[in-house]
Amino acid sequence: MADELELRIARDDDFDKLGELVSGAFFDDAHEEVLDVERMIFEPDRTHVVTDGDRLVATGGVLTREMTVPGAVVPAAHVTAVAVASTHRRRGLLRRIMTAQLETIKSRGTEPFAVLWASEDSIYGRFGYGVGAWHVSYKIVKQETALPGEPAHGHFRQVVPKDSLDELAAVYERVRASRPGLSSRQGRWWEHLTADPKARRRGMTALRGILHEVDGRVDGYALWRVKGGWNETGPNGEVQVNEVAAENPDAYAALWRFLLSVDLTRTVKYMFGAVDEALPHLVTSPSGLVATVYPSLWLRIVDVAAALEARRYAASVDVVVEVTDNMLPENSSRWHLAGNASSAKCERTDVAADLALDIRTLGAAYLGGTSLLTLAAAGRVTEHRPGALVEASAAFGWHRAPATMEIF
Repeated sequence: MADELELRIARDDDFDKLGELVSGAFFDDAHEEVLDVERMIFEPDRTHVVTDGDRLVATGGVLTREMTVPGAVVPAAHVTAVAVASTHRRRGLLRRIMTAQLETIKSRGTEPFAVLWASEDSIYGRFGYGVGAWHVSYKIVKQETALPGEPAHGHFRQVVPKDSLDELAAVYERVRASRPGLSSRQGRWWEHLTADPKARRRGMTALRGILHEVDGRVDGYALWRVKGGWNETGPNGEVQVNEVAAENPDAYAALWRFLLSVDLTRTVKYMFGAVDEALPHLVTSPSGLVATVYPSLWLRIVDVAAALEARRYAASVDVVVEVTDNMLPENSSRWHLAGNASSAKCERTDVAADLALDIRTLGAAYLGGTSLLTLAAAGRVTEHRPGALVEASAAFGWHRAPATMEIF
């Protein structure tokens, strides 16, 4: 019975067992070198576990980070390493973990929303998460397209990523300030990101880095790997791009021109493209970029008023929204939101609602990646005051689509 199992906060000495549980849940082995990397960012006091005797049989953790949202940077609970042992499925353990986690985030009072990557899309909607951002996975066939021209100025410097953390971090911090969906990388996060255990290379080279410099100032970087290969017609290696961060169009074009011209390769793969990525507009043939769109960030509003006041709005909005939330009932209310590009105020009201939606739908709209009009077309928003939907949809949008550069 599930109620015979103990739910508690993790301890430092739980880490090895947690590593085995999470690795096994994702069909991998618990390699010591990988666990050493994950230990860098482990937060036991923010990790829930369920025990069955001396076994850990379920877990869900949180990483303490910030996230850029439209017009602001906000503390956000980054949910990670959610797993249930195969021997203990269908016993309500996931719900216990997720419920306790949300209640703990709420009581903490510093993070108005939580975010996660879903291994299975069907799971997290029932806990109030909505798809807050999408990513484009590109497979670029070099024989079918190219990026013409030469950079006007600037040059490249190849680096070992783990030896260039300050330079990488400086560029990333400047880039993430204006792109919703990007997360802070404080503490040991850069060390964690650039650690390169062989067990994670999947047959590819060690992680490589390239910096773009102009007059001694680094304004862009790319992190990438190569997998060599040959067939009957010659070399057919593959470039796997982990990250591209650029402060300006020149650096962006130069980095992609480099990545698309690596010798002895025929294919370039990039998982973390934004839905408004500039790359298709730079190449000679966009059809050479095979693009597949997937959900990336799932977002769960924990505190409606705090979340709606934290972000900014692309157009002035003055609307009453009725929200329903079955897991955190204090969110279920009518909320008066008044906001613009510089400020926002949200408070409870008894005034009749202009719009009605559930907490999952509000999470889907929060980063500006999916419009309220689109969600209404899917039957997930009800308009009570004519014109309110168009007004709110314009306000919740943003001039840049939310994007991500990593799975956490």
